[in-house]
Order: sequence, then structure tokens, then C-alpha cells
Amino acid sequence: MLKLTSAERSELRSQAHGLNPVVLISEDGLKPSLLKEIDASLNAHGLIKVRVFGDDREARITIYETICDKLGAAPVQHIGKLLVLYRPQKDAVKERSETRGKGMREVTIVKPSPSGTKRPSVTKVMVKGNERVTAGGSIKRAKPRQKSSKKSALGS
Repeated sequence: MLKLTSAERSELRSQAHGLNPVVLISEDGLKPSLLKEIDASLNAHGLIKVRVFGDDREARITIYETICDKLGAAPVQHIGKLLVLYRPQKDAVKERSETRGKGMREVTIVKPSPSGTKRPSVTKVMVKGNERVTAGGSIKRAKPRQKSSKKSALGS
């Protein structure tokens, strides 16, 4: 079972305040399929709420402790029929695909004043990977390179 400090627990309680229960446990109790669903929810979200139906407080406490022991989660809060559980998410490393182009970039455009005596106007613009800034300061989308019909005829 994962241990949390009181400050961490307090922070997680504040984050869990707006959450809705992800898993509902009926009066029948905890079943293996429910444990599997709670495990999947913890993998996806890290911090979840579970609602336990049933009026027996001792049964809810044992369910809470069982979930935490079997899934390696930390108990955050138990208020009435709501249980709040936390387990740190595993960091999935995303590798950038080679087929993707460049992302957005910020470009500063400086245009001189029409009279030449005042300060130039400076604007910052976000430009997509397939766009370019012309000498006049306007943004144009890059066109795909045209293929020569003569070169394509020779290559075939």
C-alpha cells in the first residue's frame, strides 16, 4: 500500500472534490471484475472516486483497505459511501513521429511606418509549419512543389 503525507493527501482531496465516482460497488461487495475496473481507472486517471452502496460502515472500510492492498493504491479520503483512491500514473514516453511536420512557431513581423519618421510596427504572430512570412510581412501558405511533366516522363 502506498503512503502519503498529510500535505499530499490534502492536495489530492482538493483535486478530487470535483470528480464524479468512476466505479460503483453494489451491496454484493467487491468482485474480481470490479477490482479489474478500478485498476484500469487508476491507470487512466491516477485519482478516482468509488461509490460503495450498502449501509455497513465496517464493510466499506474493509473494501477500502482491500482495494488499496491489492492494487497498490493510497487511501486519500473516506466520507460516507465515497472512497477516494490515488495511485501515481506510469509515464508513457511519446516518441515524435517522423511523418509529422513542424509545429507552430512564433514569428516577429516588423513593418516600417509609411512616412518613415515614426516607429516601425512590431507584431508577433503564430505561424504554422507549412506557412511562411513574405518580405512584405504577410503570411502565405507554402504550396507543394510542382512536378515537371518532362522529368516524370523520363523517370518512368
